[in-house]
Amino acid sequence: MARKREVVLGLLRGESSELLSRELGVPIYKLEQWRQKADAALDGALKERDGDPAAGELASAMQRIGELSMEVELLRSQIERPGPLARRRSR
Repeated sequence: MARKREVVLGLLRGESSELLSRELGVPIYKLEQWRQKADAALDGALKERDGDPAAGELASAMQRIGELSMEVELLRSQIERPGPLARRRSR
């Protein structure tokens, strides 16, 4: 994997694919495939993901979970407190 990375970086810097092919014994088409995959990965990594719908849905779900957790805690505290909603013990 490290070797491929070095070869692709060399190609991106402008090194000759023919020379690298002869040096490494790797066909030119294979070197070109590696370079294209690296280009695609770089493009994907550099794209901004502001409009990621899954992230928005997750944030909304996490907010709702927080609201429900607070509601449950409030209801539990009301049940445990003496007053009109307190549990009555049978005698």
